[in-house]
Amino acid sequence: MSTLRIATRKSPLALWQAEHIAAQLRAAHPDLQVTLLPLTTEGDVRLDSPLAQIGGKGLFIKELERAMLAGEADLAVHSMKDVPARLPEGFAIAAVTSREDPRDAFVSNAFAAFDELPQGARVGTCSLRRQAQLLAGRPDLRVLPLRGNVNTRLAKLDAGDYDAIVLACAGLRRLGLDERIREPIDPRRSLPAIGQGVMGIECRAGDDDTHERVQAIADGDAALCIEAERAFGRRLAANCQAPVAGHARLSGTGGLHLQGLVAHPDGSPLIAEAIEGPASDASALGEALAERVLGRGAAAILAAL
Repeated sequence: MSTLRIATRKSPLALWQAEHIAAQLRAAHPDLQVTLLPLTTEGDVRLDSPLAQIGGKGLFIKELERAMLAGEADLAVHSMKDVPARLPEGFAIAAVTSREDPRDAFVSNAFAAFDELPQGARVGTCSLRRQAQLLAGRPDLRVLPLRGNVNTRLAKLDAGDYDAIVLACAGLRRLGLDERIREPIDPRRSLPAIGQGVMGIECRAGDDDTHERVQAIADGDAALCIEAERAFGRRLAANCQAPVAGHARLSGTGGLHLQGLVAHPDGSPLIAEAIEGPASDASALGEALAERVLGRGAAAILAAL
């Protein structure tokens, strides 16, 4: 029996995602043994500093890539919002899965909706993208740093450290924590991160066998959306932690609608644009949208970070 080894972080959400992909692969290939290789990444250990200051979300995947290079693992499962716009040489995203709810989630024990937050409320997030958009609409809020896995962040909220926190709906739903979502945040208030809600499967670029096996669980529609979103981020040379948002959706007529945003961390200025075109031109649409926001001053915002 052939074996496929999945490198994964040890956080509950990462393990859930890896096991979910493993179960899908086992169902698609009954003769395939799929095992998990749980690893601790630098991003999981260094919780005392904002991600933007210590290297960004790429810290969550370097150890997984090392395991693949060493021949200890064949693939890694990631949240696509954590995957840098440009992968290191020798790696590729072989497939992406269907998209879960891409929206951000408003989570609070005291307030049922974002609009109920009082003046000066303490809101926890480690995302400059979320911070920028929330402050653009509510500059009175006190946005405070929040690191750790999902359960750690919820525990900090429950301890009274924050009036509310913002997480991803997808992560909460995957962990069976739907009841913690007081309301999904309207994308007009907080446009999702590039790749949010989608899981990606990374493997060595020349590993044709693994690449072929994972095609059985790939989602073509999600891949088109991810292609457009990542092309937008790649043209901006934006890392995963920059205050950049991008979200694509398909129409029923073969079209693709892409929204993109770049903002200063304090929410002013905030540059938002949108573009539509054939889904077959996903990458070109992403690059064209990036040119639009660059033409309105996005480069200066990103250079100042």
